[in-house]
Amino acid sequence: MQQLYSLFLQHPVVCTDTRNIIPNSIFFALKGANFNANEFAEQALNAGCSAVVIDEEKYKKDDRYFLVDDVLKTLQELANYHRKQFNIPVIAITGTNGKTTSKELVNAVLSQQFKVLATKGNLNNHIGVPLTLLGITKEHEMAIIEMGANHQGEIAELCSIAEPDYGMITNIGKAHLEGFGGYEGVIKTKNELYQYIKKTEGKLFVNTDNPLLDQLSSGIERIAFGTSEGADFIGKLVESDPFVKLQYKTKTDRLSIDKKPIVQTHLVGNYNFENILAAACIGNYFKLTEDKIKAGIESYVPSNNRSQVIRTKHNVLLLDAYNANPSSMNAAIENFAQMKQADKMVILGDMLELGVDSKKEHDAIVALLKQKGLSNAILIGPFFKEAGKLINALTFNNSDECIDYLNQKNIQNSTILIKGSRGIKLEKVAEVL
Repeated sequence: MQQLYSLFLQHPVVCTDTRNIIPNSIFFALKGANFNANEFAEQALNAGCSAVVIDEEKYKKDDRYFLVDDVLKTLQELANYHRKQFNIPVIAITGTNGKTTSKELVNAVLSQQFKVLATKGNLNNHIGVPLTLLGITKEHEMAIIEMGANHQGEIAELCSIAEPDYGMITNIGKAHLEGFGGYEGVIKTKNELYQYIKKTEGKLFVNTDNPLLDQLSSGIERIAFGTSEGADFIGKLVESDPFVKLQYKTKTDRLSIDKKPIVQTHLVGNYNFENILAAACIGNYFKLTEDKIKAGIESYVPSNNRSQVIRTKHNVLLLDAYNANPSSMNAAIENFAQMKQADKMVILGDMLELGVDSKKEHDAIVALLKQKGLSNAILIGPFFKEAGKLINALTFNNSDECIDYLNQKNIQNSTILIKGSRGIKLEKVAEVL
């Protein structure tokens, strides 16, 4: 490892895709289900890489090829070794919903005072976490590592690589049920972060309004945030129609929360209140002033189809089409139902990776639409097409069919919630509106 690390210090940029080669970088020849990047090692060198890491000897041609037993394992070990060279706070964030938004908010807040490295986009898996860690430089004062998972044991593995000092779980809901083997498997996997922090005597940031998180974190050193007076950091939702406004204070602050400044965010949905409050709590823990925390939160503007409010020439779109699962879909519908706009419409796409629970969960969402009186609905995908019969909703097999319909209808002056799994491609539907 020392030899490879010395090479990395000379060329401290890592590439894993020959389509995006950075000159003088090191190429790691990872394998996938349908490709073997060992085959592209020579191509990577020709494109400007200084060295390549491979795990099949037949591809080695000269000293620029670094032969290892397993490229992926080596990438992870290198990232862990690099992480150990820095004595900076490392914050791990996971959860079913809101982990990327929370990571971006925490980054926006802490960056008001510190040089922060944060996961780019959602590079939060067994490859993305090592790549993020390898981006730490001597300039960075702290790191925020987002951790995603779709099977049991994955969060524990990512913790062993990143070795976080602090941890936060946004929430635990129903997602990737197929890979986790049900909701209990989701709970067990997310709790791996809490258990790692407990074992290493780190510290948690916990939303104690959430009974499950409150219970799982019991007995672990934690900073509690929430709406109750018993929390260390207390928040109050002012409104969310559509943008979230809130106030907050520390438990020890004698000033009434109602006299605290109102923070006006660019985030839609009262379900984002806890993500915003978490960022404020973490900023306060690291001794940022109230003004800096407020500035950081108010500077964050969501993008990439996550909780975006888009005012088009014809309509107002609440676009949340990056991902969807039963818990996030429920939260979005509940929030949309309480909004006061007159001409409301929902366009929902199938929730993927739910396995045997798919029919039940899609039926439950349609039942919620009926309960909330959201009858002006378009449902897209095979599961919603079947479930939509319960409310006589307009249903389509895919986004393209829906787009053909919308092109003929010319919908105007409506407030439209658009939510579904990424694979349904609802962002294309949004373009028509």
